[in-house]
Amino acid sequence: MDILAEANALKAQGHPVISMAVGQPSDPAPEAVREAARQALSAGRIGYTDTLGIAELRRAISLHYFHHYGLGVPASRIAVTTGSSAAFNLAFLAMFDPGDRVAISSPGYPAYRNIMAALGLEVVEIELAGDAYLHAGHLRDAHAQKPLKGVLFASPANPTGAVVPETELRALIETARELGIAVISDEIYHRLTYAGADVTALGIDGDVTVINSFSKYYCMTGWRIGWMVLPEKLVRPVERIAQSLYISAPELSQVAAVEAFGATAELEAVKARYALNRGLLMERLPALGFTLAAPMDGAFYAYCDVSKLTNDSMEFARRMLAEAHVAATPGRDFDPLAGHRTMRFSYAGSHEDMKLALERIGNWLK
Repeated sequence: MDILAEANALKAQGHPVISMAVGQPSDPAPEAVREAARQALSAGRIGYTDTLGIAELRRAISLHYFHHYGLGVPASRIAVTTGSSAAFNLAFLAMFDPGDRVAISSPGYPAYRNIMAALGLEVVEIELAGDAYLHAGHLRDAHAQKPLKGVLFASPANPTGAVVPETELRALIETARELGIAVISDEIYHRLTYAGADVTALGIDGDVTVINSFSKYYCMTGWRIGWMVLPEKLVRPVERIAQSLYISAPELSQVAAVEAFGATAELEAVKARYALNRGLLMERLPALGFTLAAPMDGAFYAYCDVSKLTNDSMEFARRMLAEAHVAATPGRDFDPLAGHRTMRFSYAGSHEDMKLALERIGNWLK
């Protein structure tokens, strides 16, 4: 966020900054979503809803699991949330108590660590140390040192874009079940994979907690709308906590989000551009000295080892922004131990911007 603030300051001064820093689609929400919002706004449909969400959206999410994954997920187990951020808050509060040990992988999304720490949970960061993703062996080793209460992982992952193969995902979830470790699967980058189909944790164990969002594939970041699929025993606790913390997700966003599932053609065109950008970065970044630190199998990120270029990715990112006018994210927040050697590049922007950004970086490095 510091880099983003500096980029915005440069833009305000008239500098032509290209951002590869923020994990946000550059496209607006699909037209049908925006039209539904216009109609709801015109009708004055902006108020509180049932805490778990409007019935129409919960049914639409349930149908999504049937059509996309071939799973029957009852709408009664679905909670609509104020973005995935609220879903993580609710999951942590409903599933764990202060002092409980919950494992995440490093590198990983920094908000996991920050939210859990704020809630008094003991965050166990498992260094992947060259592995692309968290696997069952990592979990066994961490649990053997001191028992874990929970584990949270993402596939595709932020910041790496790595996808956990189905066999490894199954082994990870079955190991957690065997050890009595509660599972939270972050699936907000589903539908943004480039080699193979999405695999939801719910297809392996129906008793896990899954979190998803309309922010990434559906291009609805600022609408603050996401969802959870919960084990039956957690539905009422999550509802009661959400009643006090949020009341409900924004009604306008809920009404609009119903239409997102019917906008696949429009959204797949956006994804096709990501795939084009992905190919460009896979070729050009290593040639510029940015070694890929993980496979770019999903999401819209390239996570790079920059140790050939710097030993301080924060200072390097600041110089690249100030001198080349290209913003990228230093790895420090994703990995407190080794992040000084890594950077994340988002390729969610236009193809022309991606080409120009790489050209600027190349000229700057010369």
